[in-house]
Amino acid sequence: MLNVFTLDNGRLKGGLFQQEIETAEDLAQSRPVWVDLESPSAEEKGWIRDRFGLTIPEDIVDEDLEESARFYEEDNGELHIRSDFLIDDDGQARNVRVAFILFNNVLFSIHNEDLPVFRLLRLRARRIPALIEDAKDVLLKLYDADAEYSADVLEGIYDKLEAVSARVLKSNVTDAEAGEVLAAIAREEDLNGRIRRNVMDTRRAVSFMMRSRMLNAEQFEESRQILRDIDSLDSHTAF
Repeated sequence: MLNVFTLDNGRLKGGLFQQEIETAEDLAQSRPVWVDLESPSAEEKGWIRDRFGLTIPEDIVDEDLEESARFYEEDNGELHIRSDFLIDDDGQARNVRVAFILFNNVLFSIHNEDLPVFRLLRLRARRIPALIEDAKDVLLKLYDADAEYSADVLEGIYDKLEAVSARVLKSNVTDAEAGEVLAAIAREEDLNGRIRRNVMDTRRAVSFMMRSRMLNAEQFEESRQILRDIDSLDSHTAF
């Protein structure tokens, strides 16, 4: 699936407002700031190569890439960033790899699942004027939304652990109930660990963007705020 997003009077448009790109001709007529590819086919990758001069590697979202291959810049100016994003879907928590490429002022994102953070940004960008000004803004806003999503999931952990505490503190806890309590704690700790991994990965990606000197002064300050938000989450996940 391939969607393009364009700027229109300071608003990011796409998704529900534009048809999905179905032909090479559709893509040729677009002037996107963000191209989002979900489980792209070989044909769609070919369209990207022909339209933008960008070749998307087959292993771009592989989980076993070396750390050195997750953040780098090509000689032609392609900036590659690979990040993990959290999904908490009906208790089935997992981290999903997303590959980003910044090239010629266009952000390309490649992933195999639709992500809550992406949906959140699309919704906000349609409602808030001037939220997005360029491709780097899209990437920063995704990381900002990722930190917020992690905070929301962490708040849910607190709520569930309060319910567990209420069960434990009552009298006459049976062996069966004790087993259920331990299982509930284990589930929440697994989710907590995924949140820690997620925010750690986001911190590394934002820090890389800051070190690369690709950001303007406003974007640099926004990056610092994202890092402060992540720092505030660390004490909660440790607790």
